[in-house]
Amino acid sequence: MTLSVDTGRVPVLPDNSRQPWLASRAVLSLDDYVNGVLSGDRMRLARAISLVESSNPEHQKLAQQLLIGIAPATGRAHRIGITGVPGVGKSTFIESFGNLLIEQGHKVAVLAVDPSSSRSGGSILGDKTRMETLANNPNAYIRPSPSSGRLGGVTRTTRETMLVMEAAGYDVILVETVGAGQNETVVADMTDFFLVLMLPGAGDELQGIKKGILELADLIAVNKCEGDNEQKAEAARQHYANALHILTPSSPNWQPPVLKISGLTGVGLPDLWTRVEEHHKIFLESGELSAIRKGQRIKWMWSLIEDRLMDAVKRHPDVRAHLPEIRRQVEQGEITVPLAGLKLLQMFGLAVDLQG
Repeated sequence: MTLSVDTGRVPVLPDNSRQPWLASRAVLSLDDYVNGVLSGDRMRLARAISLVESSNPEHQKLAQQLLIGIAPATGRAHRIGITGVPGVGKSTFIESFGNLLIEQGHKVAVLAVDPSSSRSGGSILGDKTRMETLANNPNAYIRPSPSSGRLGGVTRTTRETMLVMEAAGYDVILVETVGAGQNETVVADMTDFFLVLMLPGAGDELQGIKKGILELADLIAVNKCEGDNEQKAEAARQHYANALHILTPSSPNWQPPVLKISGLTGVGLPDLWTRVEEHHKIFLESGELSAIRKGQRIKWMWSLIEDRLMDAVKRHPDVRAHLPEIRRQVEQGEITVPLAGLKLLQMFGLAVDLQG
């Protein structure tokens, strides 16, 4: 017999097509999930992450109970966001960096943000073959975060997954984005330290990275400095260092450094980690880390509200009934876009002024 969520068990639903693996396994209680995560049980950890990523309302209720249960064990990890243009060597860097941290006694989790999965159904690290050594290390855990078709879904599941990984004892969380669009800003808003990887000698010195990204960076690392690239990497390092001196630092307590590194050979990675630890110590002692995380939780709250409201509006029966005609009117220019939006919101039940 399927038990309800009030008993602390995940109900097995026949229409749960998006998470069929949950329906095919033994039912776990809330205590099973909490204890499994806190003990670092990889099987239950994987199922806990699948639970928080589930779109099923009953699973979401249990996931919130899980997050409450593990809350005292969260918040103590280094949260590091990593971005860079395609081809900069993020996967090679993360594998080398992760292995270095594990050698120093850390447990490392890699969470990959993949906005392309809404089209391909896959994920950046779907088969983990790009980080084979790290993926096979018992002190590492690599998990792609599905976009669920929009950026808001990524921010919800990535943040919740981060908390689960922290509770499981992973003290360094690496959050990777593909380096396109809004994702850099989103990842910066969920991490303590934002690392931007750059290429040496790529022609355009900014390589498509917007000024805003440089303003968010806590450290810029020019990757692939090995071999013939060494001089080009040094020239790029000086360029970015000069650019950062022109910009106003986001914190009065930290001037972002620019380093040369090689994910392939490991050059510069120990120095990079030293800078991360220095940043963490300064921000922890000054109280800035606590303030940043408080602000991030508020941003997360509003992001969830926007996400859930959008879903609710699209599912509303009156909106669904009138949407085809309103779309036709917008496409034909018979009605303005602002007025169409206000009409749909009014159908949803919000008190909006159609004349304003």
